[in-house]
Amino acid sequence: MRADRRNFLRKAFAAGALLGALVPAVLPTAARADALDDIMKAGVIKIAVPQDFPPFGSVGTDLKPVGYDIDVANLIAKGLGVKAELVPVTSANRIPYLQTRKVDLVISSLGKNPDREKVIDFSVAYAPFFNGIFGPADVKVEKIEDIAGMTVGVTRGSVEDLELTKVAPPTADIKRYEDNNSTISAFLSGQVKVVATGNVVAAAILARNPPKKPQVKVLIKNSPCYVGLNKDEPRLLEKVNAIISAARADGALEKISQKWLGASLPADL
Repeated sequence: MRADRRNFLRKAFAAGALLGALVPAVLPTAARADALDDIMKAGVIKIAVPQDFPPFGSVGTDLKPVGYDIDVANLIAKGLGVKAELVPVTSANRIPYLQTRKVDLVISSLGKNPDREKVIDFSVAYAPFFNGIFGPADVKVEKIEDIAGMTVGVTRGSVEDLELTKVAPPTADIKRYEDNNSTISAFLSGQVKVVATGNVVAAAILARNPPKKPQVKVLIKNSPCYVGLNKDEPRLLEKVNAIISAARADGALEKISQKWLGASLPADL
């Protein structure tokens, strides 16, 4: 084979190899459709929801999912004009389901933190989730220092226990119970004057409709719930934010909060 022909073939092979290396890197980005377009074309949005975390999500008597997050999922689907396909998830698999595109959104009492923000995006907040001091209407507590000398019930080893230990005045009489039911019973029976717990547990107390109704007195730690989305989906994020904001403005989100949490949305949600 002549030398010039061999050089030509070597150059052609090298160029082909370079092109072959570049094409896979370029094509997926160009070929991947926008998530909002996919949803609108299918007429369905797949949403991850909790199934074992009332009042945000649980299974109703008809074996269908019910709860705060389910109502919000249906609200967003309605706002988009598509059908909601609800996918039950656990805390452990909700983000992997999103990343592998088994679902389009996660609405599962999802809090925001720096590690999660590295891998997914978040909507505006849609639900309150916080720990605080709760007590009956006739107990005056406006700041954490006001629980000095009071008996305070808390579930041992819980997030509320850890946070309360950091901020409680030395003279607060903290009584620790082994589970939430014991803490609730201590409050309802008058063994403790106030409880340090989450708004979800407070909602469970209210659901019993007791004569002694817990009201939030002091916020200890705030961690609202957000809708989780895959990164680089700005159009879907904009739509979700617009629907949540509209529901906040027209009172639809307030109705959901009253229905499932027995309380109004915080002004600073």
